[in-house]
Amino acid sequence: MGVHVDRFAEPAAVARRSLVREIVAGGGLADPAWRTAFEEVPRHLFVPYYFASRTGAYERLWCEDPDPVRRARWLRGAYVDGPLATRVRDGELVSSSSQPSLMASMLEELEVREGNAVLEIGAGTGYNAALLAHRLGDDLVTTVDLDTEITESARTHLAAAGYHPTVVTGDGARGCPERAPFDRIIATCTLPSVPFDWLPQCRPGARILAPLSTGLIALRVREDSHGRSAEGRFLRTSAYFVPLRGGELPREGHIGGLPRRAIENELFRFLLTLTAGSLDPHEALSLWERERRPLRDRFGVTVSGGHQWAWLDDPEGPYAWPLGRSNGWASAVGG
Repeated sequence: MGVHVDRFAEPAAVARRSLVREIVAGGGLADPAWRTAFEEVPRHLFVPYYFASRTGAYERLWCEDPDPVRRARWLRGAYVDGPLATRVRDGELVSSSSQPSLMASMLEELEVREGNAVLEIGAGTGYNAALLAHRLGDDLVTTVDLDTEITESARTHLAAAGYHPTVVTGDGARGCPERAPFDRIIATCTLPSVPFDWLPQCRPGARILAPLSTGLIALRVREDSHGRSAEGRFLRTSAYFVPLRGGELPREGHIGGLPRRAIENELFRFLLTLTAGSLDPHEALSLWERERRPLRDRFGVTVSGGHQWAWLDDPEGPYAWPLGRSNGWASAVGG
């Protein structure tokens, strides 16, 4: 197979340096190793086309467009600090390349160390796996996706950029037992609850970082009387990702009668989603107001003994509710 020749290499390098400066100016990429990864991994090779949203529809921008103006738009867009829609079916977004500054934040929060084995759930374009492979080496990175088209294209993009981590087609909720154990698990899709199958595939002390509700939960895996368990808090940041395929997200419940100021408040919607199926929306509002509109990092999640629950302030405190009750997915994962 011939060596990939990147005819956009020079203008892309300029655009990439500008993107990194923007992320750094916003407080990101404090770790020099991650800054180097973002400076050197060519994002445009992972998005040879994407869809720009325009007045309710999607416009396809493509690296091979015969119009040089549209090609230039494609390249500029590849290095904008924003998410890119990469797969649309029947007008619905099914896969995307996440906002680079959010990716940088998540990778730094993953707290990787040299020699860590990382499992990524949701291969996407392959860009995040490339950043991980740049930092840790190909052999320590595994990325899983349910969709064969996505894993095949991710593998192609990775090879074009010179990276060869393990790309697996499979159910991310099941993890990847044949590549375990892992020191870190990072998900790039929103979960309805924490898959129980992940925990036995983690080494004690492993860190799990995953979108849940509209936030990011950071869990530490440990051994206890129930075997392998995990616990941790949400980060303060918001996070909106495409849902994990095969996992139906909880519904907020009937919000009729709730005041507009609450419905339009992003932190209250986070609480609504987190408590869906466990708390009535009006009960959730009472809790939110009684606790003075708590930020995300006051909430946490515990996974132990085949059960999991979210909580406010203290896992043993008065405010706790089960996760995964509003759909059959979590219990199915738990066997």
